Amino acid sequence: MRARPAVRLLRLGRLAYAESLAAQERCVGRQRAAAGPGAAGWLLLSEPAGPVYTRGLRAGPDPAGEERRLRALGAEFRRAARGGLLTFHGPGQLLAYPVLDLRRLGLSLRAYVAALEAAALGLCRRLGLPAARALPPPCTGVWLGERKLCAVGVRCGRHITSHGLALNCCTDLTWFDHIVPCGLEGKGVTSLSEELQRHITVDEIIEPFLDAFEEVFKCTLTSHEESME
Repeated sequence: MRARPAVRLLRLGRLAYAESLAAQERCVGRQRAAAGPGAAGWLLLSEPAGPVYTRGLRAGPDPAGEERRLRALGAEFRRAARGGLLTFHGPGQLLAYPVLDLRRLGLSLRAYVAALEAAALGLCRRLGLPAARALPPPCTGVWLGERKLCAVGVRCGRHITSHGLALNCCTDLTWFDHIVPCGLEGKGVTSLSEELQRHITVDEIIEPFLDAFEEVFKCTLTSHEESME
């Protein structure tokens, strides 16, 4: 029987969004430099320490004005090298950024995005939200009715992935009122706390999410404590 690929798990905790991106880039560099049959990659988990709006590779009609307006609300603004348009990250949100070699996992990019959505759906089933569903592009992500629970935006270069998903646990959803999330007019956002009518923290859902991730990606997660400095 073929051994399940190993993926190193980094629990970064709550930290600034820029620090999580820096950790991700270091993992991307390490994975690209890896040779031989080593680990298939990394999974970085974090929770943003403060509010930040991020814009993907596509910009709206007035990107400079948009950035000034959103910064005036008291949030950071970052340009992210991922697919997708404008979205929000903040406290109460799980960021899961897999840095994976798709060749070692035998996945196409389209299958990889579907697997990310399936991992989030597996978490929803474990929490008692069987109505959660994934929709085809441009409505990538996980939805409950017309409300997006989990956003997905990825980058892939030389078969190595980065960025990933952002899942609202107890996020302050009013931050989304100032944007059209992911450019989807007429759609709303929601959180696990809203849907389950109780306070759901990021820490509470990490273990069931990891179970779902291992199940979908058919991998073994190994905790990694090495300093990322």
